[in-house]
Amino acid sequence: MSEDRFTEVTHTGWGSRITSSFKGIILGLVFFIVAFPLLFWNEGRAVKRYKTLKEGQGAVVSIDAKQVNPQNEGRLVHVMGQAIPTTLLEDPQFPVTSKAIKLKRIVEMYQWQEDKETSTRKKLGGGEETITEYTYSRTWSSNHINSSGFKKSDGHQNPGSMPFSSNTLVSANVTLDAFILSSGLVSKINAYQPLAVNQSEGPPLNLGGDGKFYDTGYYIGQDPGSPRIGDIRIKFQHIPPLGVSLIAKQQGNRFVSYRTRAGGEIELLQTGTHTAEAMFERAQFQNTLLTWGIRLGGLLLMAIGLGMILKPLSVIADVIPLIGNIVGTGTGIIAFVLSLAFSMITVGVAWIVYRPVLGIGLFVLSAVLISFLLFRKSSKKITAPPPLHVPSTPTAKPPASPPAPPKAMVENTTESPAQLIQQGKSFFKNNDPEKALECFTKAIEAGADDAATHYNRGVVNQKMGKTRAAMEDLKIAARLGNGKARAFLASKNIKW
Repeated sequence: MSEDRFTEVTHTGWGSRITSSFKGIILGLVFFIVAFPLLFWNEGRAVKRYKTLKEGQGAVVSIDAKQVNPQNEGRLVHVMGQAIPTTLLEDPQFPVTSKAIKLKRIVEMYQWQEDKETSTRKKLGGGEETITEYTYSRTWSSNHINSSGFKKSDGHQNPGSMPFSSNTLVSANVTLDAFILSSGLVSKINAYQPLAVNQSEGPPLNLGGDGKFYDTGYYIGQDPGSPRIGDIRIKFQHIPPLGVSLIAKQQGNRFVSYRTRAGGEIELLQTGTHTAEAMFERAQFQNTLLTWGIRLGGLLLMAIGLGMILKPLSVIADVIPLIGNIVGTGTGIIAFVLSLAFSMITVGVAWIVYRPVLGIGLFVLSAVLISFLLFRKSSKKITAPPPLHVPSTPTAKPPASPPAPPKAMVENTTESPAQLIQQGKSFFKNNDPEKALECFTKAIEAGADDAATHYNRGVVNQKMGKTRAAMEDLKIAARLGNGKARAFLASKNIKW
């Protein structure tokens, strides 16, 4: 429950922000670079684990654990049975004992906790205002919270230390019928249950004068119903004998980790009754989840790194906050898209190394998709209606009596450039771009190598979908001084 709040407002100048953003480039480069080996390693780990589990699934045999069969020595075996500890666990500080696989003491102190929320607001001129709201609340925590680092420590002091600490004891010997479990298998057993302390005698003396029984454990303080800062509560949990299913290597009368030819190890354990097939399916599912988790983590790390590298651009543009927001959004999108591309490439390269067939297939598919996207982008440029129009006046002096639009392909190469230009314009207006292109080309070859003719031919090429040829003609026209060509190329950010 929230107790009180404290708000702090700080201001950062534009120059300081720029300096900080440039310093962040170094950390951004580190994040960006580290993401590559992380992603590459993850693919190798995933493949190795997959092959390990597949190999194990084909080699495992189910056995009866009631007796040790020498014929299974060194084999990967599947067993179901009751895990039973052979020793009594005793807490070293309290009179709590249990014949359990594990015994856990949980100590919590009632303490002040500081939380903070930060929001920023850009100011005209590139500065930034940061509003930080600190919230202080009381909470039970098993970790000591150092209140000396609070922003507002007055009235929120915690004790300097906790009188007791949490602790976990593990049985040295845990058996499953005739076998002994390895420490690795025992570590996978975490089905804790509450353990009530013995209240037949008074509270332990080391609790002090305020010590008392509370719930299933102990309490140090005046009133458990109204705790105060510094109050302590102690409770216990244990893992009594329970049924387990495991897959591991039989080594004498012990179960230990099994090493496969793939280079991985198998040592699986689940509480309850499970078949070998179900256990391997669960292990493969966990491997898939971990693989995708690390992939997303690598992508995020790379995106954060690129975002920090590009950060100075948005900070510089923050002189006008609106422009800075636009630039920041743009750089964020660029950082994500580039990170996605680099991540896919890294995963693809890793697959070529670890999964050659799938890796090459991924690259081929990626190439097809990229080509398709580029083609679509190019197609959009082709079909987009350009701000071009054939000039209403001829580019060269026309003959005294203009000929009617021709009805057949132009074959007379003795016509003057001016006549060819006029014929080309007529064909274009009559929706015959192929003949118009032929006329403008012949006119240029005949000497009409001027800005207007190249511009006209560029318009025709554009209409026919010949974007590359159209751009070449428009560039020539622009260099020769044609204003419409220059304007069009400028609108497309094309240098001429």
